[in-house]
Amino acid sequence: MSGSAEARYRDGSSRRLWSGGLATAVVAALTAVVGILVIRRLLGIQVLAPKEAGAWGDASTVGYALGSAGLAVVATALLQVLLRTTPRALSFFQWIMLLLVVIAVVLPLSLDASLDTRIATAVLNLVIGWTITAMISGVAVTRRRSW
Repeated sequence: MSGSAEARYRDGSSRRLWSGGLATAVVAALTAVVGILVIRRLLGIQVLAPKEAGAWGDASTVGYALGSAGLAVVATALLQVLLRTTPRALSFFQWIMLLLVVIAVVLPLSLDASLDTRIATAVLNLVIGWTITAMISGVAVTRRRSW
């Protein structure tokens, strides 16, 4: 991220970041809903819900959507902290998000469930994580436009 973009957010443009973060939360929630509908209804595959409510618990559509929205809000808070405290904040944000997405993809692949369920859940997590990372990163680099 350029120095001018970091300075802009340090100087009080967090309102724009947070409005973008909240919009990202809505998109992330809808991405989860669409993903689960495609996986469950069109492909006939279950989203991972391991025995005895293990690492993921019951993967209900509403729970996944709310969790995805919550992750977008947490990612926005992380980026705001990095913008205020860290040089090259966007690079650090993207690396942190990349590593978190890798964890979200690898975890379901390592659990005891059918292969199609593990793969479908990993792909869903990848799409949601990529959506959140890309959208919030995009908000951070946009320039203020006069309308």
